[in-house]
Amino acid sequence: MLTRRSLLGSAIGAGLTPLVARHARAADKPKEIRIDWATYNAVSMVLKDKGLLEKEFAKDGISVVWVQTLGSNKALEFLNAGSIDFGSTAGSAALLARINGNPIKSIYIFSRPEWTALVTRKDTAINKIEDLKGKRVAVTRGTDPHIFLVRALLSVGLSEKDIQPVLLQHPDGKTALIRGDVDAWAGLDPMMAQAQIEDGARLFYRNKAANTWGILNSREDFLKEYPDLTKRVLAVYEEARKYCLANYDDEKRVFIDVTKLPGAVVDIQLKERTELTFNRIGAEQRDSILQAGIALQKAGVIPANVDVKQTLDDLVDDRYVGA
Repeated sequence: MLTRRSLLGSAIGAGLTPLVARHARAADKPKEIRIDWATYNAVSMVLKDKGLLEKEFAKDGISVVWVQTLGSNKALEFLNAGSIDFGSTAGSAALLARINGNPIKSIYIFSRPEWTALVTRKDTAINKIEDLKGKRVAVTRGTDPHIFLVRALLSVGLSEKDIQPVLLQHPDGKTALIRGDVDAWAGLDPMMAQAQIEDGARLFYRNKAANTWGILNSREDFLKEYPDLTKRVLAVYEEARKYCLANYDDEKRVFIDVTKLPGAVVDIQLKERTELTFNRIGAEQRDSILQAGIALQKAGVIPANVDVKQTLDDLVDDRYVGA
């Protein structure tokens, strides 16, 4: 037999159920999605230009907030601070950030680039890695160019202690090189291609295999709370990636509209040094990032007691990419 208290409890429960459900549904989606765009991620620029995410989430009442990032280090800072939900980085930079406690997951590939090399002016005597000993080298810490530099030095028995690192963001590094404030620069496209075309800068050391992949990352807390929304974001990213593959002229137009760079510079970055035929972080991509991590550990950048492979396994999560 039901007591008055149990009847009252049942009535309250029944009355609250729709309200609780409404609140639960409201919590299923955020008010906005915060995502970065970067000149080293052409897909993000096309995605923004076409308003594809805005169209996808308009029916949900979710707005899209775009934030420019100037390098992997900035994207990772923004992710760690919760300022963005999705950020573009190099795979090696994401691994290093994860090792340093940044709670991110790498979920998607936006490009296979050769976006970095070691660069000098046309009038210097620098022709090989060994020539950097004692020289001033502009570099942006926590980015693929920085990691590329460390690996290059390691390959000839040198370390950062053998050079004079000058810490600058990528655009400032290019300016410092051309101005003569530094002797070399761990470059990044499109600034690197611009320096080649407009200033005769020389890429004196290249190694495509040491350029780790262009990776889209998200925060662990966001992924746990909004897994279905994340899948939708990546589905739209895929739409933009495939559009770029089929419409190079429009991809180039978008890039020029934003950067104001000459077409010849853009062609070097997008046609010669960027491949867009991958989307899932598979065995090849994992190995590239792992080898970068092992090299950094040998160079003393990553502590010897860190399990690099386990950290990589913890970093990569490819469940959100469709077939």
